This record gives sequence, structure tokens and C-alpha cells, in this order.
Amino acid sequence: MADKKFTSSGIEIKPIYKGEGSEAPGEFPYTRGIQADMYRGKLWTMRQYAGFSTAEESNKRYHYLLKQGTNGLSVAFDLPTQIGYDSDHELSEGEVGKVGVAIDSLEDMEILFDGITLQDITTSMTINATASILLAMYIALAKKQGADLKQISGTIQNDILKEYAARGTYIYPPAPSMRLITDVFAYCSTEVPKWNTISISGYHIREAGSTAVQELAFTLANGKAYLQAAQSKGLDINVFAKRLSFFFNCHNNFFEEIAKFRAARRMWANITKELGATDPSAQKLRFHSQTGGSTLTAQQPLNNIVRVSNQAMAAVLGGTQSLHTNGYDEALSLPTEQAAKIALRTQQIIAFESGVADTVDPLAGSYFIEALTDEMEAAAQIYIDKIDAMGGSVKAIEQDYMQQEIAAAAYQYQAEIENGDRILVGVNRFTEEAAPLADVFRVDDSIREKQIKKLKHLKAKRVQREVDLLLDQLKAAAAGNENLMPYILRAVEAYATLGEIADVLRTVFGEY
Repeated sequence: MADKKFTSSGIEIKPIYKGEGSEAPGEFPYTRGIQADMYRGKLWTMRQYAGFSTAEESNKRYHYLLKQGTNGLSVAFDLPTQIGYDSDHELSEGEVGKVGVAIDSLEDMEILFDGITLQDITTSMTINATASILLAMYIALAKKQGADLKQISGTIQNDILKEYAARGTYIYPPAPSMRLITDVFAYCSTEVPKWNTISISGYHIREAGSTAVQELAFTLANGKAYLQAAQSKGLDINVFAKRLSFFFNCHNNFFEEIAKFRAARRMWANITKELGATDPSAQKLRFHSQTGGSTLTAQQPLNNIVRVSNQAMAAVLGGTQSLHTNGYDEALSLPTEQAAKIALRTQQIIAFESGVADTVDPLAGSYFIEALTDEMEAAAQIYIDKIDAMGGSVKAIEQDYMQQEIAAAAYQYQAEIENGDRILVGVNRFTEEAAPLADVFRVDDSIREKQIKKLKHLKAKRVQREVDLLLDQLKAAAAGNENLMPYILRAVEAYATLGEIADVLRTVFGEY
């Protein structure tokens, strides 16, 4: 165990408190945490989500965040990158570099991480339909840096089911999309074994308006679908399930969020066990959390600092492995450097000043928390049983079931705000006339012109014959049933662009 801890009054704090015969942290079903010592052994990763404009501009922000003490990077990609279009595509107009960084080729990835040794950090990439391509670029860059691929670690979101259900950045139909995901599972299990090959995301389900119970249920149902898809390909659950992680929202209702995380661990442990996982590491639900973007208000934006602090504290008390805190100005724009710094300092104050990391699962045994954990589990299980009866998540999504449930919950929430049944400080109560924030962050449309110039220059200097040959080989492999990752990696290394690779797959798989 780590060094002794004391309160400010000198009272010693035990690493763990538990009643007679009660469950211990680090033991099945992991309700109290996946490690016996949790934050006494290691704090959560303080990760800040960033990416905007060009790779050059995002690289500056990454160096800034690393200097401020962040210990994991989290990359946001622009919309064209997410849906498989290069910056020069006509559909990219007006979107390049806006909600994330524009990555058209390995060259952009090299610029994005210039001066950053990939083996020394963990990187999370919020990317789904084009996850295999972006991961291939990251691996190609790691190889160029001379990294040991067995040691590089990070996460790609790679969760396409929630795109159909809640977010919309899909390209291909569900079956070939699931194939790409399981190809990544299989490839990484041997080549990049420390990489988390999927981050099954409830975050965007919640952002689309679901309740906490729906977020929990639909996320775990999707996770179950990925387990079954991988098993149908002959993959060993005791190997690939260790590299699955989850991504949850942390919303405003403090105790409900803590109970949600505790219930999620217990439910996932039972789901994996039922599907044959015997290795404890394959039964543990590891998760990243992010404070709720949809809870931020454009009115009185400094109030968001308090909201984010409240949500971050709930995530930590719920046992998160990694956390991103939103900037107070994100209801208005991408976060300014000042807002990003306060968001990071929020985590550092919780970690080093609040005392919540001094003992494992400090709310265990609370009558309210324990009862709420049980109730969240029971309510979520009703949804999962219904989805199972439909034939699983893919079928439930094809029947619009999840989409309709989320839409109904979102409507209900908005109606409660508008009729005053739900109080939103600064919006429907305690309002005031205020001048807008002067310092907001904007990305202008000239970014697209810069990216187009870079693409022209890249295409003029690469060996086109080699690119064409490798894209033809990828097309042939996509029409068969080989693992596509080695083909994508070779194309990326020859500087084929993201759009060119996605287009090859479009011709074989079709669009959804």
C-alpha cells in the first residue's frame, strides 16, 4: 500500500473501510473499484480533450497542456476526418478544423505530435468510422519514432453502434463497420497489445438526451454486442476483453452519477462472466469520463466552473480511471487556453486538496448510495433484457428502438426546463442580463485553404504508383475476408490520404 494518509487534524485514514463480510475493492464484481488500492496506488489520468484547426495549431495546444501537468492527450478530430473526407472534398467546405483537428494524411499526424514521444504518453482518439485509418497513422508514426509497438498505449473510441444510435458520424452499413472493429481487435491483440481497441461510449448517448439509466443500459448492451461479434470471429474473450474500455458522461445529479459508475462495473463483470471470461482483467470495466458538455450554459458561463467541479468530483468518487473536465466557455466556442487551464486545475485540486483520493470508494456503505446503485442496476437490466429479446444492439438500432427512447427522454428533459419543473441556474431561475464573453475561440475558414495546399504538395511528392497499388490491394482484401489493418497501415505509410482509403472502402462496403 502507498504511504500513510492523514486528515488535516492528524487522524489516520485507512486505505479501505468495509463492514463485516462486505465486498472488497478489486474483487469480483468490482462494484467498489477495479483495483484494491485505487487512487492510493495511482491517481486517475488527467486527460484534456483538444484538437482544432491545423495539426500545427493543435500541436501548440498539446505542448501547452503537457507543460500545465496533463498526463494524457485526447484528440478531437474535425467532422470531415470523422466521416472519411479529405479537406479538399466539396462536402468538407465550412467544416475543416472546426470541431477538431483536420488530419488528411500521415504527414498531418507527424506534425500533430511533433516534439512528443508517443511511447512516453497515452493518447485517446475520439474517432469511430475512420478509427482503423487514424490508428494506422498513429502506429506508422510510432514506428518512425522508433517506438516499441508493444509498449505504446492509448485508446481509440472505435464505437460505431452509438454513432447509429446517437451521434451520426457513420459511413458504412453496420455489418462491414463491425468487421473493421473486430479487425482492429485482432490486429492489436498481437501487434499493439497495450492499446485499448475500443472505448464503448455512453457519453454521446447522454449528450443526445438520454437518462443516466439509458446511458448505462445502452452502453453495456453495445459492449455486449462487441464481445459477441469478436467471439464470432474466434477471438478469445480473456485476451481481447482486457483491451476494452468505456467512456461515460458525468452529469449534474451527483449521487446518481456515482451510483451509475458503481452499477456499471458490477453489471459488466457479470456480462463478461456469462460470456465466458474467467480472467479477472477481462471482467473489469475500466472507464474514461468527461463532464457533461450538454449541461454547460451560454448564460453566466462562469457558473460552468462549479458544474464541472461537481461532475468531476462525482466521477472520481465513482472510480474513474481517466477524466476530462470541460472548459467553462465551451457552450460558446472551443475552449480558450485560460478555460482549459482552469478545467485541468479543477482535477488537480480534487486530487491533491480534497482528500477524496485518500481511501477507496469512500461512499461505500452509505444507505443512499448502495440502494441507488442497486436501483440503477435493476432499471438498466430491464432495458438490456428488452434489447436482448430484439436480438441485440444492432437489431435494436436497426429498429430505431434506442433512438426513439433517447429522443423521448431528451424531449421530457427540455420540457421540464421550459415549464420550470427543472431548475437551471442562470437559464430559467436566477437570470440576469450580462455582456457576452469577450474572449472566445474561433477557427476561421482559411484553415481549409492551408490543408488543400498541403494535400497538393503531398500528392506531388509521394510515389503515386505505389499508392495506387496499395489501394488496389486494400480493395481486393476488403472484398474478401482478410484482416484489413495491415493493408490500411501500408497505404498510410505510403502517404495515401484518409479520404482515399475511406473511398476505397465505400466502393466495396457501400454507404449507410
